Amino acid sequence: MRVEPLIFELSKPGRTGTSVPDLDVPEAPLPVEHVRDDLPLPEVSEIDVVRHFTRLSQLNHAVDIDFYPLGSCTMKYNPKINELVARFPGFAHLHPLQDPRTVQGILRLMYELQGFLAEIAGFDAVSLQPAAGAHGELTGILIARAYFDARGEHERRTVIIPDSAHGTNPATAAMAGFRVVEVKSDARGNVDIEQLRQLVGPDTAAIMITNPNTLGLWDENITEIVDLIHSVGGLVYNDGANFNALLGIARPGDFGVDIMHFNLHKTFSTPHGGGGPGSGPVGVKAHLAEFLPGPIVVRRPGEDPEYTWHWPERSIGKIHSFHGNVGMHIRAYAYIRMHGGSGLRRVSEDAVLAANYLLARLRDVYEVPYDRTCMHEFVLSAVRQKRHGVRAMDIAKRLLDFGLHPPTVAFPLIVQEALMIEPTETESLETLDRFVAAMRQIAEEVERDPEFVRQAPHQTFYKRLDEVRANRELDLRWQPERATAATP
Repeated sequence: MRVEPLIFELSKPGRTGTSVPDLDVPEAPLPVEHVRDDLPLPEVSEIDVVRHFTRLSQLNHAVDIDFYPLGSCTMKYNPKINELVARFPGFAHLHPLQDPRTVQGILRLMYELQGFLAEIAGFDAVSLQPAAGAHGELTGILIARAYFDARGEHERRTVIIPDSAHGTNPATAAMAGFRVVEVKSDARGNVDIEQLRQLVGPDTAAIMITNPNTLGLWDENITEIVDLIHSVGGLVYNDGANFNALLGIARPGDFGVDIMHFNLHKTFSTPHGGGGPGSGPVGVKAHLAEFLPGPIVVRRPGEDPEYTWHWPERSIGKIHSFHGNVGMHIRAYAYIRMHGGSGLRRVSEDAVLAANYLLARLRDVYEVPYDRTCMHEFVLSAVRQKRHGVRAMDIAKRLLDFGLHPPTVAFPLIVQEALMIEPTETESLETLDRFVAAMRQIAEEVERDPEFVRQAPHQTFYKRLDEVRANRELDLRWQPERATAATP
């Protein structure tokens, strides 16, 4: 007879990994309503905890381990100096409710970051509050709603969204109370300008456009799109998630964009995913500045304090507890100061160069649905491989055997069997060539032995998971399994 161990269960009665120091203040009882004695807290030693989480970390992929070409996510390497600066005691030990006179350093940093972002993207004012990209989207579209409500234009309740925009855009507009209308892409991957002409009207509040779009393409009609929306009194919202392609090259505010969110955790190299949190500041042109969420940091030269909080006159209110994810602000500030203007331009030039290099090396073995010069990312299609019974997901799983993270799969939705690849500017030519070699080998394996690819991955600790079941039977709370007896 064999007894299976409890999964992940390390707790043993009497073990402890910490020693609580003696009180150095008078003892005070906790309110009874705040005390629970029924929590099944684990009893584990320090070494058990360290080994457990170290072991788990070794099973995960990360940008510090190898290439992470996850399209539309800009998973670039994060310089460790950003982390060092964010951990300076003068920043890390602050409290958000301190008197502004005691936190002039961080307020100056936030004030200058607001100015940097406004200058880089061509806007007049910036709020640092939003906590992530989708949160920045919601903030931006709420600003648009407040703007029209203040003007008495309550009939403007339609938001036009291209089918090549980021997937969160329709949900964001709907959450803000708008009606969502989709506009298709044309044969070159641009917004179909003729269809857009048919959709705009007096009820148009805004267009939420992603430029460069999720096909990795610059919209060749962008100035015409902006002029068309403005001609009917609407606003242009640009999803700034792909801003990594434009630094120092183009400023959205200069070609008529009214609102844009920034992804500090993408463009300006701060951790995201499990290393987050993110940050999604919003920039606006002058006519929308009074609606920004507050408070924002302002400077009052010659006064005490010089840097302090300010509420815009018609602010949409607070959209984040305290003042945003300030640790991300510090990291982004360090990144911008480290690069300077010319360095930021080089970031985008290298990102665009890397993407076009990969596209040129792979276009003969995978389909390219929109085959023209790309920006910082591009989209392949595995329709050729699908004829052999191999789908984009199978190719992604096979890439795991090479120690590489897969690209984004099945997005954008307008491309069948999509593989969305973003190399970023931080990868070496050798790494890009290794990725090309892996992708080309997989294409050859599909021709020779498609079943081998369908069964991938072969080398990972966990093999292919049942993703359909995982989606249908969400289990977000871990509980120990019962020990079961089995006959050998």
